[in-house]
Amino acid sequence: MPPHRAEPSLPRPRGVLSAAVTDFLRDGGPLPAPDTARAAQPYGDDLQLALYVCYELHYRGFSGVSPALEWDPPLLAVRAAMEDRFLTALRRDAPVTASLEEVLDGLLVEPVRGSGVPWFLQSRGELRHLRAYAKQRSLYHLKEADPHAWVLPRLSGRAKAGMAAIEYDEFGAGRADRVHAQLFADLMTDLGLDTAYGRYLDEGCAPMLALVNLMSLFGLHRRLRGALVGHFAAVEITSSPASRRLADAMKRTGAGPAAEFFYTEHVEADAVHEQVVRRDVIGGLLDDEPALAADVAFGITATSCLEDRLGDRLLADWQA
Repeated sequence: MPPHRAEPSLPRPRGVLSAAVTDFLRDGGPLPAPDTARAAQPYGDDLQLALYVCYELHYRGFSGVSPALEWDPPLLAVRAAMEDRFLTALRRDAPVTASLEEVLDGLLVEPVRGSGVPWFLQSRGELRHLRAYAKQRSLYHLKEADPHAWVLPRLSGRAKAGMAAIEYDEFGAGRADRVHAQLFADLMTDLGLDTAYGRYLDEGCAPMLALVNLMSLFGLHRRLRGALVGHFAAVEITSSPASRRLADAMKRTGAGPAAEFFYTEHVEADAVHEQVVRRDVIGGLLDDEPALAADVAFGITATSCLEDRLGDRLLADWQA
């Protein structure tokens, strides 16, 4: 059964920023001053939800919200202030302190055995944990690969060809039933969850919102194309071992064949993608634009920083 095509509802606000943005989209209420965004907690629920809502206008939008607001100048000014607050915090908290090669090699180092969400789910996770995890990840996986598609017009030659080849796989290689977003919807069905796009936005925690926002931030700004390639590399290179553990968790708990298949598919596909990313996408990009090496490295360190924040949040919730 395909994911629901209906536009999602606007989420419940979590503070003054998100309340003002949703009120503006719903009935034309006043927008907050950009200074309000610049003073907000950069990783907090309020800013991250408001930013997510702004970005979602570039994907499927919201029920009852005019598509014309996607490019509303005053709204874009508020979004720019939130982006600046978020990006400034990321550059402070995820600095690049090594060469790109060293940063890439660091992705191949496995976390300490027994630490992290995949280890927890593999060894101790129950179905309730898997459902909670799927709800969070649905904010991305029901539009898997869409944010990365923004970079395609900004690449050329070997980098564009390599990126397009991976995206082709992510979008099912011509088969609607193998689109990765559809495979995740099938996983959710096995877990007894609603597959409607955006259904669990109100349950999305701030670290998960920040991870999805990171992709949109990098993807929607041409100047950050190197950072988006770095983010993509981080996802593809670290996916295979984590997916293996998550597949084991699905099998051990009897989650269902589609739930298990989503992760076994990523074990195989992302092991191949890793080589294409390093050789063709990054290699091709830096052959054309060597000055972007630091941006690629930043995309990797920022992704790792936010993934760590999400992992810490989920484990704290589950172990409380």
